[in-house]
Amino acid sequence: MVRSFLFAALAFTAIAAPRAVPLAAQAPEAIPAKYAEIANRIIAAAQADSAGAWNRIAELTDRFGHRLSGSKALEDAIVWTAATMEKDGLANVKREKVMVPHWVRGAESLELVAPRRQRLPMLGLGGSIATPAAGITAEILVVASFEELTQRASEAKGKIVLYDAEWRDYGYNGSFRRLGAIAAAKVGAVASLARSAGPYSMRTPHTGSMSYDSTVKKIPHASVTSEDAMMIRRMINRGEKVRVTLKMSAKMLPDAPSHNVMGELRGREKPNEIVVMGGHIDSWDVGQGAMDDAGGVVIAWEAIRLLKKLGLTPRRTIRAVGWTNEENGLRGGTAYRDAHQQETHQLAIESDGGVFSPLGFGFTGAPAARAIIQSIASLLNPINAGKIEAAGGGADIGPIMATGVPGMGLNVDGSRYFWFHHTDADTPDKLDRAEVQRCVAVMAVMAYIAADIEQSLPR
Repeated sequence: MVRSFLFAALAFTAIAAPRAVPLAAQAPEAIPAKYAEIANRIIAAAQADSAGAWNRIAELTDRFGHRLSGSKALEDAIVWTAATMEKDGLANVKREKVMVPHWVRGAESLELVAPRRQRLPMLGLGGSIATPAAGITAEILVVASFEELTQRASEAKGKIVLYDAEWRDYGYNGSFRRLGAIAAAKVGAVASLARSAGPYSMRTPHTGSMSYDSTVKKIPHASVTSEDAMMIRRMINRGEKVRVTLKMSAKMLPDAPSHNVMGELRGREKPNEIVVMGGHIDSWDVGQGAMDDAGGVVIAWEAIRLLKKLGLTPRRTIRAVGWTNEENGLRGGTAYRDAHQQETHQLAIESDGGVFSPLGFGFTGAPAARAIIQSIASLLNPINAGKIEAAGGGADIGPIMATGVPGMGLNVDGSRYFWFHHTDADTPDKLDRAEVQRCVAVMAVMAYIAADIEQSLPR
């Protein structure tokens, strides 16, 4: 925590409101010299706080657990977030209503019944239909790809298709989760299973959104662990027939009310121009949603708290947002665009890749804006977080970016992200306190300087 409030107050006049300078000094190359002292103060103060942001992530996730769209837990978490933002002194704290999908998992199970009996960990995939009450008992057909399924289509009728694809990347492996039920139904399967989309597992199945095609019969779709997918393949390769019983009681209820939640640090000269940053407050209904994405919400919120403690008020307003319904609908980002597209947004920043050691940002915008962002980012080189990648953004800021707003996404060391992503293992203990504080520093430096520079970012 920053304890030197007297120093912050004394420094405010000299640092928080830099004197107006000639327009020529606002060239990108002039930014580092102008803001170096402020950036260093922000970084030092963030790193001096041993665990403030981590403690807030833990409090949010311990209090409310996972926060699936439509659930009471999500709405309770949003109410608490708004109330706590107000206690922290953030301005214009509000909850903006959004109607969201309401899928309920219900009771579910998967049991190996031949060649022996064993309960297998599983997770129904978001949006899946239920099985009949008695479940579906059928033989397994294991395939490694959609291409193999097509080649073996004549074998699939009446069976449960299991996609056992070794880890390549999230886009590739996630496709079996998203599209697997459609492809399996087309060849006559009665249900489908997808191996968890991740490079590491401790028998942790992985959930997430899946899709149906209106021209194809809907079949139940679930995730199994990497370990069990490989075991089933080994059994079949030995010539054994593998049969399982899948039971799912999932259902889709009518849309439910939810909210985007936000608070601000109001700008001193151009309060109606906005730098918006944040993550999504909802999560899947497993684990605690700590990494995905309570951390993204908290580091934006904590960045504003840090700036307030240091007495730093930028020219423009900085707004921290917890968007709702990113996981299974993207309604929060769309609603934010609709409610705020008449405002002038200087920049949009999203964190939805975990709050591990920060590396920099990906940026999408005009070349002239990129030059400014790269100059700001150079001030993060002391903590090895100054790299600006070729493109960036995020699902929640995508709609506002589509209106022309420059956007960026926080990049972190994601080597462990998919170990825990969308599993019961997404809990706060997986996050390192010092790494989370560096994420706060990176968000605070980027948001503050982007909000304080004299010129608007070019479109």
